[in-house]
Amino acid sequence: MSEFTCSDINGSIWVTPGNRQGIEVIDQRFLPFKQQIYSMMTLEDTFFAIKEMVIRGAPLIGVTAAFGMYLALKNCRYNDVECMNHAAEYLNASRPTAVNLRWATQRMLKVFDENKSREENLERLLREAVLIREEEIHSCRKIGEHGLPLIEAIWNQKQPEPVQILTHCNAGWLACVKYGTATAPIYQAHEKGIPVHVWVDETRPRNQGARLTAYELGLAGIPHTVIPDNAGGHLMQHGMVDLVLVGSDRTTLNGDVANKIGTYLKALAARDSNVPFYAALPSTSIDFNMEDGIRNIPVEERSPDEVMYMEGWTGKEILSVRILPENSPARNFGFDVTPSHLVTGLITEKGICPATKEGILGLFENSLPLASANGKG
Repeated sequence: MSEFTCSDINGSIWVTPGNRQGIEVIDQRFLPFKQQIYSMMTLEDTFFAIKEMVIRGAPLIGVTAAFGMYLALKNCRYNDVECMNHAAEYLNASRPTAVNLRWATQRMLKVFDENKSREENLERLLREAVLIREEEIHSCRKIGEHGLPLIEAIWNQKQPEPVQILTHCNAGWLACVKYGTATAPIYQAHEKGIPVHVWVDETRPRNQGARLTAYELGLAGIPHTVIPDNAGGHLMQHGMVDLVLVGSDRTTLNGDVANKIGTYLKALAARDSNVPFYAALPSTSIDFNMEDGIRNIPVEERSPDEVMYMEGWTGKEILSVRILPENSPARNFGFDVTPSHLVTGLITEKGICPATKEGILGLFENSLPLASANGKG
């Protein structure tokens, strides 16, 4: 795979071609400067990929964890549930905020059957992980279909001017296997010929917007401009944003949305400027067992080094430079929670609903027992 393309062919994770039966992912630590593949052959490889953000994005974290459960048994001497339980606990500890992680490991545990042979269980686990991958792809495609009318409605009102959309962090195909969540409606609008322009928050401290979202949009030929995180409110005040679209790592049953740190501030600015604010997410990112996101969602605190240092491309290599005074401490909260009353609506694979318990249950009530059984929360 010499050149990555926009949301086609392999996406961001795939089974290694040939007989090795490993798993390969795009190593997002090097984008957009280098296109590099990371191979996972063991449970430990998978933990590292999730913990160190070789891969990131809630849907992709879940898919990667599912394949990690398969790799755990593949490298385990014994065909027993203790091996699988250990693998699930180990992977669940890698990153706490994205609910997709635990959802995926619990689902894979239910596939394992001690009454089956090791070879049968390996086949069952690999098949289930591939199925989870395909389900996430399907969900993202449907999110795009349901979100497209929002962009079309704005275009019908303001044409011939392009629809101005603001994003935060990266919720594109890199984070979701294919299509993305927040970007899926944007891709579909672009393919339909609706002119769009995307304001891309840089998303400090790891710059997922500047490095990943901008990279994706560039591959797709979608007009975009990278802005400092603090510029979004100014743009909204001056009527330069028609719609805010973000992803979600965990959305509670009452509609609170956990997303990359800084999302809450965008929601506040959007409310003050009467700009619609939507979160796009598959149902695997809904925690059906939690209702108070601000109080109960575990917010990951990462190394302060990510704040103290910034990476950049010299033209030959990626270097890290210190940007803080030597004796100044830093803290690095990975996520914040946007309360439901600031969220205009949730775009899911089932449709759009209000960010309320009633709205979510109206779309997912039939699947709620399955979701709870799979261990969300």
